[in-house]
Amino acid sequence: MGKYYTVDQVSDMLDMHPKTIRKFVREGKLKANKVGKQWRITGHDLSVFIEGKKDVKDINNQPTQEKVNTKKVRVSTVVDIYVSNMEEGNNISNMLMAAMNNKDPKYGPSNMSVQFIQSENITRIMLSGSVLFIETMLQSISVLTD
Repeated sequence: MGKYYTVDQVSDMLDMHPKTIRKFVREGKLKANKVGKQWRITGHDLSVFIEGKKDVKDINNQPTQEKVNTKKVRVSTVVDIYVSNMEEGNNISNMLMAAMNNKDPKYGPSNMSVQFIQSENITRIMLSGSVLFIETMLQSISVLTD
C-alpha cells in the first residue's frame, strides 16, 4: 500500500498554506480521500498534482515546466531517503541537484524538489520528467544511498 499524506504534510512539502491545499481538494484539483474527518493524499496523487501545477516551484525557485507534448510519457515519483541527520540529507540533495543541473538535454523537461522532514529524518525527493530522466535519477539515488 502506498504512503498517504495529511493536508499539513502536503502544505509543508509544497510551501503552501493548508487552507490552499484544502481548496485544491474541494475544487478537485488535488485528488484526496476522506479518512474520518481529515483528507489523505496518496504519493501518486501528489505527484500528479505537482506535475500539473504550473505555479509550484522547484528547488531552484523556478516555475515547473508545462507539459510539452501530451503524447510523450512523463513520470512523477516521490522518494523518501532515511538519513541520520540534516547534513547527510543536504549532501545527498546537493549531489542530486548537481546531476540535475548538468543533465543531458535528451532527458527533456524535468523537475526536482527536495524537502527535509526533520521529525522523521527523511530527505524527500520529488521528481518528474521523462522515463530516461527518472531512471537516471533513481540510479543516482541508489548509488548515493548504498
